[in-house]
Amino acid sequence: MTKSKPDAGRNIRQPRGKRATLKTISELTGLSLSTVSLSLRGGASLKEETRQKVEAAARSVGYVPDRAGVRLRTGKTNVIALVLDGSDEAIDFSRHMIRGIGEAIGGTRYHLTVMPEFDRVASVETVRYILENRTADGVIITHTGARDRRVQLMMDHDFPFVSHGRTEFFTPHPFHDFHAEAFTELAVERLVEKGCRDVMLAIGDDTTNNYHNIVRTLERAAARHGVKSRVVVQKAIRPASAEMRQFGRDLADRADRPDGFICDSETRAISMLCGLQDGGVMLERDIHFICKQTSDILSTVFPGVDTIEEDVYAAGVELTRLLLRRIDGEPAETLQTLSEPVAHWRS
Repeated sequence: MTKSKPDAGRNIRQPRGKRATLKTISELTGLSLSTVSLSLRGGASLKEETRQKVEAAARSVGYVPDRAGVRLRTGKTNVIALVLDGSDEAIDFSRHMIRGIGEAIGGTRYHLTVMPEFDRVASVETVRYILENRTADGVIITHTGARDRRVQLMMDHDFPFVSHGRTEFFTPHPFHDFHAEAFTELAVERLVEKGCRDVMLAIGDDTTNNYHNIVRTLERAAARHGVKSRVVVQKAIRPASAEMRQFGRDLADRADRPDGFICDSETRAISMLCGLQDGGVMLERDIHFICKQTSDILSTVFPGVDTIEEDVYAAGVELTRLLLRRIDGEPAETLQTLSEPVAHWRS
């Protein structure tokens, strides 16, 4: 009597401690090892019914590819590396970015490795290590400078990557960026509508390309509207600190205090606003304030403050989408996108 083949739809699991293999899935589905292997690699020549059968069986036994074996056979790691600037001042930036990337690689063969770095020199060396040891198939970096050494290094090696932020390199490379120029234009127009004639920008990092985009746009927009503009760089002051709160108090006492304020960091804004209130300044009477938003925290603490939102979760999804297309060989010049700011006018 011929034995019937196992049913791939049954919830069959491996014995505890025993790793599921391609052979396990082959026996479960009745398909050959080569067919199972091709299906798990995304073989387009297979019928959709076959791919679904293999996928269901792999899930039922908790199959996880042997990365070392995959790398030996294909030269691929099935890993995406996120080299994440750990000094970011935006509230929940890292969490939202990682969630977005995780969402985008769901259902693919890729896994995510996160490498937080707290200075740009170390970040360059991290990228160099990835390139020299081929520990990932592609890289996502954040907080790019105008002539970013990490970008130059990966372009020189023709290695798949995408940056969260633009650069000034002539050679095109994949990027996704917040439209900082539109953010600044919106902020200046809003403050002018409220009657502001003296606008100050507080910003924490003057080494990024984003800084130069914002400052250039501020100067142009202020000149066009006939208002004064100033920039204060607060790189040496931690955003959530007594020093930042004191900056707000000192600003409240200044005879030349601006009547309009733009801030690029929620953490910085909360400390500063507390200091302004300590000094007796009333929002929407003595000063108008606009901040870049990456969470709901600022609007909870100061519900009257206008914000302009960047969706960091969506940025993580888009960065991953662009990187996977680059890994598949799509030209860099077709992989450049911007996310538009969303205004939340509350006051």
